[in-house]
Amino acid sequence: MNRRDILRGAALTGAAAVLTPETLWAAAASDWTLGIADVEADVAPTGMTLVHGRAPVDLKGTLFRNGPAKFRRPGGSVGHWFDGDGMVRKFQMGDGQARMAARFVDTVKRRQDAAANAVITPGYGTPSGPGARLGSADDANAANTSVMMAGGELWALWEGGSPTAMDPVSLETRGFKALSPDMKGMPFLAHPRVQPDGTVWNLGLAGKRAVVWNLSADGALRKAEVITLPRAGYMHDFTATERSLVIILQPWVQEGMRMPIATNMVWRPELGTKVLALDKDDLSKRRVFELPPFFFFHLGDASEEADGTIRFDACIDKDPSGTAANGGAIVRGEVLKAPPPRRAMITISAEFPRSDPRFAGLVRRYAVHLTNERADRPLFQGVAVRDWKKDRDQVFDFGARHLVEEMVFAPRPGSSTELDGWLVGTTLNLDARATELHVFDARHVDRGPLATWRAPVALPVTFHGVFVGA
Repeated sequence: MNRRDILRGAALTGAAAVLTPETLWAAAASDWTLGIADVEADVAPTGMTLVHGRAPVDLKGTLFRNGPAKFRRPGGSVGHWFDGDGMVRKFQMGDGQARMAARFVDTVKRRQDAAANAVITPGYGTPSGPGARLGSADDANAANTSVMMAGGELWALWEGGSPTAMDPVSLETRGFKALSPDMKGMPFLAHPRVQPDGTVWNLGLAGKRAVVWNLSADGALRKAEVITLPRAGYMHDFTATERSLVIILQPWVQEGMRMPIATNMVWRPELGTKVLALDKDDLSKRRVFELPPFFFFHLGDASEEADGTIRFDACIDKDPSGTAANGGAIVRGEVLKAPPPRRAMITISAEFPRSDPRFAGLVRRYAVHLTNERADRPLFQGVAVRDWKKDRDQVFDFGARHLVEEMVFAPRPGSSTELDGWLVGTTLNLDARATELHVFDARHVDRGPLATWRAPVALPVTFHGVFVGA
């Protein structure tokens, strides 16, 4: 995964072969490969050991995280990190203690691959194998990217298919969630945008057409409307202001219908980047802006001024040249050479941007992200908080012996001040060979964790998560 430059959003006014596990791991001697090691079974609820500091007495709730955890089978392996079987992790905090559990999402894909004793289900970078059966996109749904709470259910998300409902207590899989009978199986991106009042907005992509999903706070469908995009292209994330949906159309376009998906994508920088802003109250009201070409996976939050100016945070790169190759290299345990960050408006390596969800779509001061990616290995070793008002960053570096995962914000009870609370997230401690849970003072991340708990297991790194207060 290449470094990204974090850009304080420009003002807008007016085909891999299936390899055996033995081949994949022949040269995978690097210790960081613990972060993409296979998990063979669910992890039953268990206590975690406090190894540093003391937990804030007011911090009570659960961190849910999702990410791939099964990559290799005797008859073949995934061709890309993004195609592993999803495993949802649950970290409960309260009264100074922490407990954890983890469970695979019981998907059609996982059952099909297990029956074949090989990875045969196609995906982002994995070709279809002998005997693969695909009746719909949900047959390839890995449910491995992120999670969200909807009413009393936990949804495991994957950008190409339906949400997968789970029991938030037991992590038992309940099955695909049909948001609308006439749109059953339509995609639901893994990065929904949640307003401060709990209203959910999301997209589902199908070439130049997209479904705009609008859900109430309890997950009930309010409306689903099909729109036409200025062009088709790869989109992992979008963002939103209080008034507008902000859809970034990078010039990484699909030219073909082959599997795996990544083999169809072509970089066309001459097309530039288009920004489509849709009025939430009337999706027919749209504005289209032009930006220079750039590549991105993740966007932060956005805000909109009275004159219509939109500002958004984005972690960008000049092109997607390493995207498909790097994801496969990570699974093979190969060392990646990351380029240095380039100057945009600030110069810092950054990915997985987050912010205080109570300020989603509003003018805000802070952005949280991961940083300090090493040149000799993938993934990150630091967490940072960007202060846009003071134009500075607070950074805490865990050091080379940790693989750091996305940090999410947990508000202090009774406070309405931006970023008054804690950052909660996990790392993989390579020396202890264990997953660790950390709590930071969100306003003073440079001081290091207030508390750290260690799990009795090492789980591979995850992608995205959500904190749910008790």
